[in-house]
This record gives sequence, C-alpha cells and structure tokens, in this order.
Amino acid sequence: MQVKKVLSWGGLGFAAYYLLARPTDAATTVKGTFDSVVNAADSLAQFVNHLT
Repeated sequence: MQVKKVLSWGGLGFAAYYLLARPTDAATTVKGTFDSVVNAADSLAQFVNHLT
C-alpha cells in the first residue's frame, strides 16, 4: 500500500513539474492522448457496427 501511495504522489508531482516547466509539450501530450482515446472509441464503434 505504501509503494502505491509513493508512486501516486511521485506521478502527480512529475505531472505538475512537467506542466509548469514545459506547458507546450504538456498540452501536446494531452492532445495526443485525447486523440488516441477518440480514435480507439471510433475503432470500437466501427467494430461493433460490423458485427450486425
């Protein structure tokens, strides 16, 4: 449990540092992640539509 807590706080700290140190790169990363999620959802929708 302690390791999970340390890793969570470390990840949050890194994300905050990355956001403050490189805001343009952070925005690009978030946009890329969002685009990937949208593409995955679209692919899943196409798959389900082809099942019928």
